[in-house]
Amino acid sequence: MWPVDIEQKARAIIADFTARGLKLATAESCTGGLIAGALTEIAGSSSVVDRGFVTYSNDAKIQMLGVSLATLAAHGAVSREIAIEMARGAVSHSEADFAVAVTGIAGPGGGSVEKPVGLVHLAATGRKGTVLHREMRYGDIGRDAVRRATVRTALDLLEELAQIP
Repeated sequence: MWPVDIEQKARAIIADFTARGLKLATAESCTGGLIAGALTEIAGSSSVVDRGFVTYSNDAKIQMLGVSLATLAAHGAVSREIAIEMARGAVSHSEADFAVAVTGIAGPGGGSVEKPVGLVHLAATGRKGTVLHREMRYGDIGRDAVRRATVRTALDLLEELAQIP
């Protein structure tokens, strides 16, 4: 179902988190649950994946993750600030030790000069408070390709965050 590299990354995360007794959550907008889907494709993922939040609308981000209406008004849904609030909200509204969040413009429409198609903000955080953020500009490479690239980057962020002491 998944490209080999995504499956390998997901398998490595599940193995590492299982060995360390860690749980994770996802908060997804533009990927619509694909990150959770890639992780739960791996046998044994139920010991690691606590839950996934698909918060495609702004209302869902507010209601499910506690994203601030003021932050949405000031920065828009596709922003560093919202990705970080989504990740923090996923941790605080779950039993997870770590969470990764994504918000972006997968296309083909919806872009602007300031926020073009292919722009994705990703954030990962844990209960200790460390936050990682990536602003990715994948370009107008097609909706599927933007979403797959976002899954790859999100899995990379989870791996990186889990290695921080």
